[in-house]
Amino acid sequence: MGTRRRPATEAEARALASAVRLRILRLCLDQALTNKEIAGRLDANPATTLHHVRKLVETGFLAAEPSRPGPRGSTEIPYRATGKSWEMDVHESGVSGGSAAMLDAFLEESRLIDLERADVVRLGLRLTPEGHAELRRRLEELLEEFRGRQPPDGQAYSIFLAVHRDVTRDP
Repeated sequence: MGTRRRPATEAEARALASAVRLRILRLCLDQALTNKEIAGRLDANPATTLHHVRKLVETGFLAAEPSRPGPRGSTEIPYRATGKSWEMDVHESGVSGGSAAMLDAFLEESRLIDLERADVVRLGLRLTPEGHAELRRRLEELLEEFRGRQPPDGQAYSIFLAVHRDVTRDP
């Protein structure tokens, strides 16, 4: 969203152009999870999930933590999100699908909650280019501020924000 983020490489942009991978990053944001735990929370095949986990590790979006003993003598590797995705701007990468993946991830996650209890706002605006730039800058500042003050005992929330041209109002 902002200009302070560094451009994503093609590999990074491709890794983020997947709703499943974005959901994995969200799951591993506050706690390290094993591939089996991730697959269970996504109700997905562990082999498919492992493919996505490996892609995220390869591109630096997930980091493996020290292995731990698993059931029946197995070894489990927990993974935690690195926060790197917040530092990326995928729009200049030449890879399409990043915004659609974000929307798809949001829609999949929103099906799991009671939308009547969610704070949902929709607003139509008319902005000059300068006003649009100011809105983007101020929203980014607000998001950065709240990202920086996350108490460990706080409740988990997610924000999905889309600022787009309203093609239905202008011919």
